[in-house]
This record gives sequence, C-alpha cells and structure tokens, in this order.
Amino acid sequence: MITPSQTFLNKNKINYKSYTYDCTVDHDFGKFAAKALNMDENRVFKTILLRHEKTYVTAITPVNALISLKNAARIMGLKSLEVADPADAQRITGFVVGGISPFGQKRRTLMLLSEGALEFDEILVSGGRRGFSVGVNPKDLVKVLDAKVGDFLEHKN
Repeated sequence: MITPSQTFLNKNKINYKSYTYDCTVDHDFGKFAAKALNMDENRVFKTILLRHEKTYVTAITPVNALISLKNAARIMGLKSLEVADPADAQRITGFVVGGISPFGQKRRTLMLLSEGALEFDEILVSGGRRGFSVGVNPKDLVKVLDAKVGDFLEHKN
C-alpha cells in the first residue's frame, strides 16, 4: 500500500529508498527503527510535532538526540514552542504517532531539520506508517519542504 508520503515524493520526483521492518514497540519508534534496520542512529531521524498557538512545526531530528525547544523557537522566529499533544499531531499530519512523516502531511506544517542531517547523502525518516521508513537526500528534503536548517538540539555541558 502506497502511503501519502510516497505519493508526495513520487509527485515531486524525489528519489527515495524504501525500508521496512516489523515494528513491535509502542514508544521510542525511531531508535527501534535504527536498531531493526541496523543503521547508525545519527542517520535515522524522528519527526516531532511542535506548536506555538496555532502554528505547527515538524522538527526532524536524529533519534538519539533531544530537542531544545528554546533553540527551535529562535530558529523559527517564534516566541516559544511546546511538544504538540499526540492526538493533535495525528489530526494535523494525518499520520499515527510512530509513523509521522514530514512528507505528505494532511495539513502542511513548517519544517525544521537538524543541521547534522546535511553530513549524510541519505537520511531515514518515517515513510508514513509504523515499520516503514524512506531514505532521502537531506538536501532534497530541505528543497521540497522549504525546511529551515539549524542546531536546535540539547547539548550536554
């Protein structure tokens, strides 16, 4: 079954590679995907929906990193950001938590990509359902989603 994510990628002529695995968890989906696919956690990215009032931002970040909401808000030019409620994330994107893709969302959100993604020729993001990821060139992701790129990760002192 083709996901809205794949439909979006095909329509926009973005090259991608499909990765499937058996998802047997109900949390920490990104780390599970990295392990199941035997991939470096720095190359596997999770999508976290953030919000400021009625503005939504999809933060695309490595599965082994934490987001600095303060830095993310600064990069996006917003006063503040908070993690969206899972029910809102599903309603806004049209995807289930654990399968939220930056591509093909029901309601387009602002996009924010962790700058470390640009170190790779291919990163993995959710392909629109649990157990399915797509490998894309991060530069294509930035271009087709008009994503802002920056350092919004928590750094240990």
